[in-house]
Amino acid sequence: MSLDTTKTIREFATEIPDATRTFEKFGIDYCCGGAKSLRDACLHARVAVDDVLHALEQGSSFTQAPEAGLPDFTVGRLGDLIEHILTTHHVYVKQEIPRLHQFLSKVVSVHGKNHPELGKIQQTFQGLSAELISHMMKEEHILFPHIVALEEAVSNGRPKPKPVFGTISNPVHMMELEHDSAGAALKAICALSANYTAPDDACFSYRTLYTALKEFETDLHQHVHLENNILFPRAIDLESGAASGL
Repeated sequence: MSLDTTKTIREFATEIPDATRTFEKFGIDYCCGGAKSLRDACLHARVAVDDVLHALEQGSSFTQAPEAGLPDFTVGRLGDLIEHILTTHHVYVKQEIPRLHQFLSKVVSVHGKNHPELGKIQQTFQGLSAELISHMMKEEHILFPHIVALEEAVSNGRPKPKPVFGTISNPVHMMELEHDSAGAALKAICALSANYTAPDDACFSYRTLYTALKEFETDLHQHVHLENNILFPRAIDLESGAASGL
């Protein structure tokens, strides 16, 4: 298989099965950095493009298969994709934030003196969690309902709703900027924690905290990928009349 390194990360992530897992392995940003070409993304991540190409080619084909157990969200109803994002990723984030705050408070109180990076991680996560709660509220109450209403209007041949925010591109741009901010916070936490590597003197709670933070990061990567690379472009196309496959 010959892969084009000038194609964007977004294209690889939506066209090749398990591409997102490959990008996770190599530390390539496929959610907020989806607009970069594969070559540029490899340069940014400081990994060899040939190694990434080999990994993509090894277990991949252009059959556009979805993640294991999930439908192919590049086609079908946007309402179904939104429902998946809400019930899978939004629910997870809302459940994990209080749990992670508790772990951070406990671990910082016990280990913070010997490991000052923990305080910085706690402060960064506090900002991140507040931003995510506000971000999800805007999606749940403004953007997502409009996309669902737009899809229903188009499907039923009715006039498209006219939102107060003008065009979908306006809130989408805001959501993408907030995704970038969340991604930067997670990168900072990853760096502070030495890629979630607990020190030798770490207790069980300390190790559990780092495992939970890494899982939180992985889930948010997939969450943002579904929005930035699939939902938002498809919604913009639907509004402009360029969509197909409904």
